Amino acid sequence: MDSIGTKEKGYLGSGWAFPITFSIGNLELNLTQYEKNVNDSIDIILQTNKGERCLEPDFGTGLSQFLFKKMDETLKGEIIDAIESSLLHNEPRINVENIEVTYSEEHRGTVIIDIAYVYSKTNTRHNYVFPFYVNEGTNLNHTMK
Repeated sequence: MDSIGTKEKGYLGSGWAFPITFSIGNLELNLTQYEKNVNDSIDIILQTNKGERCLEPDFGTGLSQFLFKKMDETLKGEIIDAIESSLLHNEPRINVENIEVTYSEEHRGTVIIDIAYVYSKTNTRHNYVFPFYVNEGTNLNHTMK
């Protein structure tokens, strides 16, 4: 990560860690700040289905709609469109530069989503990798032929 001073990072904010956890010693809520907070926010957006939040029905990407779909170029485009739109509307601290979707372990339905983004205030480049499983719940003991 780039070495941006603490004053310059203040706009990145802080908030609850995701997933929500508590410290062992004093049982306080764990918090994140700066780059980690942005990554947690992206993670929450990617894992939330549209309509899941009552007061924000358009929040999230709805990636679960792509479960069990044929892994082809059309699916890649649909995933990219859903993520671009959702991050544009739900994460104002970043500008998405590129989203790359690749199929890793196609027989297991693993999709790797690589998001390259720039912090809107400092033009600092970062990326975020999110594993998504198209064939969710296929951990049955059977052989693939």
